[in-house]
Amino acid sequence: MLSLRDLNRATLARQLLLERADGTPAEVVRAVAGLQAQEPRPPYLGVWSRLAGFARDDLHGALVKGEIVRATTWRGTLHLMTAADFAGFRPLLQPLLSGAATQRFPDLDPGPVIEAADRLLAVRPHTFNELRALLQEEFPDVNDRALGFAVRMLTPLVMAPTEDRWSFPRDAAFGLPGVELREGTPEALVERYLAAFGPASVADAQTWSGLKGLKAVMSGMELERVKGPDGRELFDLPGAPRPDGDVPAPVRFLPDFDTLVLGHADRSRIIADEHKGEVTTKNLRVRATYLVDGFVAGTWQIKRTARKATLQLTPFVDTPLKTLEEEGLAVLAFAEPDAASFALEVVG
Repeated sequence: MLSLRDLNRATLARQLLLERADGTPAEVVRAVAGLQAQEPRPPYLGVWSRLAGFARDDLHGALVKGEIVRATTWRGTLHLMTAADFAGFRPLLQPLLSGAATQRFPDLDPGPVIEAADRLLAVRPHTFNELRALLQEEFPDVNDRALGFAVRMLTPLVMAPTEDRWSFPRDAAFGLPGVELREGTPEALVERYLAAFGPASVADAQTWSGLKGLKAVMSGMELERVKGPDGRELFDLPGAPRPDGDVPAPVRFLPDFDTLVLGHADRSRIIADEHKGEVTTKNLRVRATYLVDGFVAGTWQIKRTARKATLQLTPFVDTPLKTLEEEGLAVLAFAEPDAASFALEVVG
């Protein structure tokens, strides 16, 4: 039986948060099975927290080369993924995405819309504002939001990187992928998930991916079975790292929507139940968090003036500011490189 701290340390090890990894941004993004990317900057901070010697241009270069893509994948949300993972897993997610489109706009016949969108996007990438307007000309009787949502869910698209600081403007253009899609297997998905988040339950894997029906898949695989702190059966890859719960865990600052906070149905291995409501807002925004001794100890945000950047901390757990200072100032300097001075401030 694994203790709560055992689960915590196993997950941190696989998420590259016990020790920063050596390697490339693509290797990090693959290792953690993608980074959630609703906004352009958070994935940069997520890679920074996991990769030794990381510089902004390292990830930007990988995006420009197409080694990493920003696209709609797990749970129908935007993620950074390696191009190879996108090619293999995006078709596997299509039933989930198609179901979302049908549920939201049940009266829409998507076939002609997708054909028109493919034709337009074959010419060049478009923002969704541009694409909706062009599609509205061809389908004047269809709600423009339905047109855009159908294309987003039913057509595999990737965002086109630009020279913006975090590689994408707020209204980024989408284009057709430059890789040939090939449907991977549910077993490959489970292996990738457990390598990044295990040991984990069937509910955990389904919550993270958005897919159902994984119980039969996981039960039929040659996986290790272990017991969690509450006695539930958890699955894991044979030989996967499971450090002892007493292994030291460094302070880490994670961005909004970080994959660590969203990787399980039962998130108690990372965040205490009483703090969940302080991390996820009513409009489903997931706040940036910081870890102390491996667990979420508070949230943070950056406030800027013309010359000064301040990291504002809202703690759940009393932690000496000195403990947070080195890592906090480092993430602040990375996020706000043009600031002249940096400071930490407790606001809660």
